[in-house]
Amino acid sequence: MRLRQSVRGFAAAVGALSLAFAGTMGTAAPAHASATGSTALGTFTYEVRGATVKVPVGCFLTHSISGSGKKIERQLAGVDCIGVAATFSRFCNWRIDFSYADTDNRTYRTSRGATRAQCEGAPLRRAAPQTLPHYGKACARLFVNGKSRATQCHYITR
Repeated sequence: MRLRQSVRGFAAAVGALSLAFAGTMGTAAPAHASATGSTALGTFTYEVRGATVKVPVGCFLTHSISGSGKKIERQLAGVDCIGVAATFSRFCNWRIDFSYADTDNRTYRTSRGATRAQCEGAPLRRAAPQTLPHYGKACARLFVNGKSRATQCHYITR
């Protein structure tokens, strides 16, 4: 468990840094066979059972997808935190949705994740393998306490 979190944290940090240097953080990236990208969450607070929960700077929504053409073999999205945020961040009442849009940016499918009431430091959701009917983009969106906090997308091209 600790190794998985360390590897995920390292992968998120490397992905986030490379995207930051490329100047494309938070934008959709071309994905011909596989892609991983991260979008910074930014700091925010929310209420849970009368208590205020603060998420500090240092957390990212990381979205990974692999496959060929319109066939998605593996897709997952989760929250990775680095530094102090890794120690203190907890996400309550969270869910991750996957959505798919065609090349005209029309969303034709959304797979809504279950809302998880328990508080977790590293939310994670996997999607089942599938074949998309259209080229376009695949996105992961994180919701915390019913509010959208981050979206990360990859283009699905020929």
